Amino acid sequence: MAEPLPVDSPDDPRLHDYTDLTDVQLRRTREPAEGLFIAEGEKVIRRALEAGYAMRSMLLSEKWLGPMRDVVESATAPVYLTTPQTAEAVTGYHVHRGALASMERAPEREPAELLDGARRIAVLESVNDHTNVGAVFRSAAALGMDAVLLSPDCADPLYRRSVKVSMGAVFAVPYARVERWPHGLDALRSAGFRLLALTPRAGSQPIEDVVDERPERAALLLGAEGTGLTARALAASEPVRIPMAHGVDSLNVAAAAAVAFYALTRA
Repeated sequence: MAEPLPVDSPDDPRLHDYTDLTDVQLRRTREPAEGLFIAEGEKVIRRALEAGYAMRSMLLSEKWLGPMRDVVESATAPVYLTTPQTAEAVTGYHVHRGALASMERAPEREPAELLDGARRIAVLESVNDHTNVGAVFRSAAALGMDAVLLSPDCADPLYRRSVKVSMGAVFAVPYARVERWPHGLDALRSAGFRLLALTPRAGSQPIEDVVDERPERAALLLGAEGTGLTARALAASEPVRIPMAHGVDSLNVAAAAAVAFYALTRA
């Protein structure tokens, strides 16, 4: 059992993992380098633990000690108890959910590990907005996608904002980075995946037509907000689109992903 340890000073070195959480550039570099990520809120912390991630420490305000009592009692890592004011001074923002945990990252997986047995895979190219990445993972988990592959420049799924938006769904869907982009997509094609590029451009096939063909294995490529998929990604795949009405030409990438995932996982 971890006995909660009161911490009063924002300069306490034991709180190093939680410092400057609002500095995106710093945290994007620091967290992978130090092998950690931050889980925020009771539900996300519990889901991270259920997924097998090891806790480095936990930071709680007084009112969250009761709801998190069972987690505290089973923790083998230190649990720090502090005031909302101190937590804000450490992290750089008001911690609305009152509970943060620093978790150990697992070793990164190789794309080939995710292909065995998978039928439906999402592939993200240059989706560097953490909110969109989290939302895509949440839809992927909810709608039954088997895995997510990321281009080298995609945002970190374990960054605090991504994890929070996904409500911990990033722990439920296996993912890996394709380091040789887009040449690494050849492995998908060799494994029998039909590569589908979601794009609003003219000449794209309606996605429901592909669904009607019931492909055995399909990988759906999704591009960044605004710019969409690159010419290289489009050249490596078949363009498909979601039919639109009322003059709307496209959807936010997270919304489009949810619609497409729903269609593909029912094929």
